[in-house]
Amino acid sequence: MDHASTKGAGYRLAAVLFLCAWVALCWPWLSGAVTIPFDAKAHFQAQIQFLAQALHSGQSPFWTHNVFGGSPQIADPQSLIFSPAILLALINPSPSFRAVDAYVLAHLLVGGLALLMFFRDRGWHPAAGLLAALVFAFGASAAWRVQHVGQISSLAFFALSLWLTARMLQRSSLLYGFLAGLASGMMVLDPDQVALLGAYVLVGMVVSYWIAEGKAGFRASLAPIAAASIAGIATIAVPLLWTWLFAEATTRPAVDFVEAGRGSLHPASLLTAFIGDLFGASDPAVDFWGPYSPQWDAKELFLSQNMGQVYVGALPFLLLIAPGLSRGWLWDRAIRPFTILFVLMVLFSLGRYTPFFHLAYEYLPGVKAFRRPADATFLIGALGAVLSGYLLHRLLTEEKAKAPWRDLGIVALVLAALIAGALLVAQREGHLGDAWWPSAIAGLWFALAGGIVLALTRWRAAIGPLAASLIVTAAVGADLAFNNGPNESTALAPELYDVLRPETQNETVAVLKRLTAQPADSPRRDRVELLGLGFEWPNAGMIHGFDHTLGYNPLRLADFSDAVGTRDSIAGPDQRVFTPLFPSYRCRLADFLGLRYIASRVPIGQVDRTLRPGDLKLAAYTKDGFIYENPRALPRVQFVGGWQLADFEGMKTAGKWPDADPLQVVLLDSEPGEGVTEGPSRAQGEVKLKRYGNTEVEIEVESAQAGFVVLNDIWHPWWRAELDGTEVEILKANVLFRAVKVPAGKHKVRFVFRPLEGAIAELRDRVSEPQEESAVAEQAPETVPVTPAALPVAPRKPARPSPDLTASSSAH
Repeated sequence: MDHASTKGAGYRLAAVLFLCAWVALCWPWLSGAVTIPFDAKAHFQAQIQFLAQALHSGQSPFWTHNVFGGSPQIADPQSLIFSPAILLALINPSPSFRAVDAYVLAHLLVGGLALLMFFRDRGWHPAAGLLAALVFAFGASAAWRVQHVGQISSLAFFALSLWLTARMLQRSSLLYGFLAGLASGMMVLDPDQVALLGAYVLVGMVVSYWIAEGKAGFRASLAPIAAASIAGIATIAVPLLWTWLFAEATTRPAVDFVEAGRGSLHPASLLTAFIGDLFGASDPAVDFWGPYSPQWDAKELFLSQNMGQVYVGALPFLLLIAPGLSRGWLWDRAIRPFTILFVLMVLFSLGRYTPFFHLAYEYLPGVKAFRRPADATFLIGALGAVLSGYLLHRLLTEEKAKAPWRDLGIVALVLAALIAGALLVAQREGHLGDAWWPSAIAGLWFALAGGIVLALTRWRAAIGPLAASLIVTAAVGADLAFNNGPNESTALAPELYDVLRPETQNETVAVLKRLTAQPADSPRRDRVELLGLGFEWPNAGMIHGFDHTLGYNPLRLADFSDAVGTRDSIAGPDQRVFTPLFPSYRCRLADFLGLRYIASRVPIGQVDRTLRPGDLKLAAYTKDGFIYENPRALPRVQFVGGWQLADFEGMKTAGKWPDADPLQVVLLDSEPGEGVTEGPSRAQGEVKLKRYGNTEVEIEVESAQAGFVVLNDIWHPWWRAELDGTEVEILKANVLFRAVKVPAGKHKVRFVFRPLEGAIAELRDRVSEPQEESAVAEQAPETVPVTPAALPVAPRKPARPSPDLTASSSAH
């Protein structure tokens, strides 16, 4: 058998062994005994369930009414619409916890196999590729932060992009250029910091290829890179336009440097690279005592305990020290770019603790959009996998094997110094008793790793690829299973998240669904507020179909958030924030929202101390808490006869409403044109909510005189309205909501969410506005002073132009 056939057989065996290791290490989740907790359930399980329900009910998943008064799912990168999760949603109308967990873990399988192919293309030893695949899938943040579904997806597509980009450059292939662009596009479709840093790593990889191969390599790569660029741009252009416009309208279009710095990896967290559970992150018997705990920079750093875990395994870490550093193999031409990128990722992750992150924040595009430099730990794990795999390859294939005693001696000295340092840190923090056992365990794992290196070096000719691969699988798999296996950050009992099952028997969910149920054609669609029922509750409405005023998402429309008072989540009652315009549950904005039921774990008076007896009624009591009713909540759709101008921004700041009856006057921020009464009007009209879908709302209205159909759903520029089939303008009403002017008689009003048309119009407005402002500035006289007396006291905004003449600019 020739060398190529032997190498191919070796890699087929490595792939089988990696698959077996993946099944074994993932079995606790695949079996359903545990489930991936926290964000994977509270956020992403709800997103996938909403997506599946929408598709199987024949609806569009592009908008949801169920959280934050309404949100554009099509533009939210965490909605998973543009991810492989769409396949799971298409197959299963109600994906189980186990199915979603398997979907998430499958990303690690695909990423590991991609690294195997990367090693195979280079002709490196199969056991080395197997080591890299195991470390990639089960090392550092890939294991400890598996609940961050979007970042796990980005990491998997990074591995695919790495392999395909390398193959594109090696073969000067247009086909692999196209595939590399497609994979890279899929990586950044969920634009998180892992994807951003992954893109920079790929750029660094191409640049290093140009430097190494010179002009000939540069010319040969141009056509494949062009194919990759076309494929990538075609994949991401429209989705990223939606995401960008959405992000600009949210509470967090950019993160300032101080806030970003609070997501830095503390240098002490690097100690977990060789002592896996030094700080007690996975030991339920030990209170976590490391960085991000109350005693370590509690007011300076905001990270979860699992975000600082960077253990990649004893054998990989040993190889990085010796022979990687001791013999200088990390500076080999074949691996040097990855060494440089690895160091840069470590520096980036440390955030404010080094100058590098400040430079990256100021000069690298995209960095300001994300809040946690510690997210670079995903890339630390991936690049560490490549480096350690290459070092094992060198060890197994060097022509004249050197005795490893010198290397092992260096490793022993380095590890002794590192463990001594870790124990000194523990003593300083008063946790020496908690640190000695993990340190001793780490010593045993490194002793095993040293024995493996000794055996592979001494008997490598006799062992062969099969035995080497088996040894690596057994040793590294056991190491990572022990140190990075299921723990309280990554695996909890599925029963804890029962409320997120569509078939749940939870009493509170049943009561809320019963209370909010309405007969056909009713104008009501009451909203609820889940006030601090627990971390898993805020997005439950996306699963059970009721509309929550709050929710769980770092991206929320700023207009709604500023008025209502929202945070990322509402896990505890203390997280409820009141605003000038929403100072209490007894306020006009709560009534406009149709906020009729509030489910609270504690008596409502402990949260809203301004309430008086009778303001809210106790509607029910369950084991989860109290359910209160706001009897003043308005219907979802109303007919109002009159109108009045109002300064919405001023109202949000001052918290004062004009003295106007909401049943007789709709507040507008621009004149609606002629044909409707200015000021209060007692006009009566009958409205029927005929259809209420995710992206389509149909209303029938009948009135003896002209007026407004007011839909108490949040205004957004991508919604369009039709009156009897003809497009009409949607007026922004009552600070947050929508209104359509209707003449007397019987009519049908239809609201439709059109994200592509709306986004193009909004983009056109953004491009044209600076030109218009510049033209006005050029025409303005330079010598005419503007005095306060020259300004109108209460300027009226002109009526908005018809939508067929110009794009809507009301987003601004």
